[in-house]
Amino acid sequence: MERATNIGFWELTVIMVVIASWLLYRYVAPKGWREWSRAGLVQAFIITLYAEMYGFPLTIYVLSGFLGWDVPWLHESGHLWATLFGWGDLGAMIEMMVGYAFVFLGISLLIHGWRGVYRASRAGRLATAGLYGVVRHPQYAGIFLALFGQLIHWPTILTVALFPVIVWAYVRLARKEEGRMIGQFGEEYLDYRRRVPMFFPHRGEWRRLLDGTRASSGEPLRPRD
Repeated sequence: MERATNIGFWELTVIMVVIASWLLYRYVAPKGWREWSRAGLVQAFIITLYAEMYGFPLTIYVLSGFLGWDVPWLHESGHLWATLFGWGDLGAMIEMMVGYAFVFLGISLLIHGWRGVYRASRAGRLATAGLYGVVRHPQYAGIFLALFGQLIHWPTILTVALFPVIVWAYVRLARKEEGRMIGQFGEEYLDYRRRVPMFFPHRGEWRRLLDGTRASSGEPLRPRD
């Protein structure tokens, strides 16, 4: 087993956890205990991710120490797909770029989705414009995409295990929220729910989702073809 290098940066771990957690709690803004419990799962994902990325590489330790896989104890080995499939530095770079594309899209949905629902709640109306005209829960879709991007960029045993639990928890939360919205807006929300998908756009409408991040800032949303 090769000697571990480029790990043990716990100060950087704390900094990254604080930044990511601020984004989470700033734009998810949990209120009841159900929302706090879901946010806690995402918080656990964040801590686990950066603890392995800059602290101690538990996944590499398990793969090399217990399963006998030939994984060097290097920071770069955290690009696990490229490491396991022998794609080299170029593969690691592509893996990182693809992963971060999902991460940045997810963060954009989270931020612009929060802005859309905040404006609608202040006006006492149902949020159906911008991103909410493409998917009903863009904030939660943003969380899913951001976490999925991190699984591409830097997968770990614990984050892979947490991801489906987080998705399941937020799907349940979204359904409970929709029950309250039906009670508040009645047929208006039922009609909205029939027209607009829950988390991800209809086929051919991903462009509208990307346009929606700009529409949330005041630009008109591209009409359907």
